[in-house]
Amino acid sequence: MAKRQKVLILGAAGRDFHNFNVYFRDNEDYEVVAFTATQIPDIQGRKYPAVLAGKLYPKGIDIVDESEMVDLIKKHHVDLVVFAYSDVTHEKLMHIGSTAMAAGADFMMMGPDHTMVKSTKPVIAVTAVRTGVGKSQTTRRVAEILQGMGKKVVAIRHPMPYGDLAKQAVQRFASYADLDKHETTIEEREEYEPHIDKGIVVYAGVDYEAILREAEKEADVILWDGGNNDIPFYKSDLHILLVDPHRAGHEVKYHPGETNLRMADVVVINKIDTASAEGIDQVRQSAARVNPKAVVVDAASPIFVENGEQIRGKRVLVIEDGPTLTHGEMKYGAGIVAAKKYGAAELVDPRPYAVGSIDFTFKKYPGIGTLLPAMGYGKQQMRDLEATIDKTDCDLVISATPIDITRVIKVKKPMLRVGYELQEIGTPNLKQIIEKFFNK
Repeated sequence: MAKRQKVLILGAAGRDFHNFNVYFRDNEDYEVVAFTATQIPDIQGRKYPAVLAGKLYPKGIDIVDESEMVDLIKKHHVDLVVFAYSDVTHEKLMHIGSTAMAAGADFMMMGPDHTMVKSTKPVIAVTAVRTGVGKSQTTRRVAEILQGMGKKVVAIRHPMPYGDLAKQAVQRFASYADLDKHETTIEEREEYEPHIDKGIVVYAGVDYEAILREAEKEADVILWDGGNNDIPFYKSDLHILLVDPHRAGHEVKYHPGETNLRMADVVVINKIDTASAEGIDQVRQSAARVNPKAVVVDAASPIFVENGEQIRGKRVLVIEDGPTLTHGEMKYGAGIVAAKKYGAAELVDPRPYAVGSIDFTFKKYPGIGTLLPAMGYGKQQMRDLEATIDKTDCDLVISATPIDITRVIKVKKPMLRVGYELQEIGTPNLKQIIEKFFNK
């Protein structure tokens, strides 16, 4: 029997597990010695459980910090390092690859043919070139169109398995009670609640082939709700991609966002209402150069604030989506737009008041600035977020996360929510494109 190649998978509790499940699990040509973790706090130090790892891994697989990559390569005589997470620059990706190769291992990324699962139902995928471009509101818009056509839509969300992985193998969310039952984090609720509000069932978890087979039982259409800038886990019949003119140039500088741009059937240029003409022109030219066959849709994401007049003259603390500010590298979002639109007197800097893991987040991502990322990957981090908000010396809190954050944290400060929905500008628009797709 040939010697099994020893493999180390670099991940962030998502793509890494999926690649393992569809390619390495039960594959006797390989021995996965460990997963590494980055981007997401408190993933390392756990195990990928035996019940998910399969017959070749009766003790499960260790999950360790990515900083241990070189030591692991040398300790286990690793033959192959597989890069399996998203939203990194091409330059950073190759620095990691160079480090792995210098330690003696081969280095690779896995493409669609080996990682996409085929569905028995039509699949529409929504992805992006960076995190924070507007996938959530675009996915909601696509779901609305499909529901208007009489289709039963089931959304499958890119993984966010931050708890007990064995219990999270296949999760179904149809109500707020399901969110409580599965002890979901802020990050999970931000993606699931808006779908539930529209009567759409959401699936998520760890084993995405098993998830797909369950979702197919109740769906006319599968809607892949992507995470970060990752490529879809499923073979897509219609692939809708978002680009961000606020970060023009990133569409061809980040992995695997550029892969998505090259694969997409539809390119949505979002945030046209707030971006510069130069940024809009640059992403339009990138799309035309890299993927000239794609249909281009212009769109905006206007904000809505109930009782927004209360912001005028106030010293405000602005809360924005966590991943968008951290590894997404955005300097502002809908909360800042709302603060300026409604005449806030001052943006209060939360950094002097940051508690525990929130303070750590600011130190790890010093470019965040005078914004508070809605970090909530676990109960302790949610408590730290709550304490940080209460300590901050401000008149009013503006929350631009997709959920009512007061459902999961209790704060003493008055708070206003910022909402935003996708609005296409002119034609072609998503309704026309989706109707044409089904008419075929």
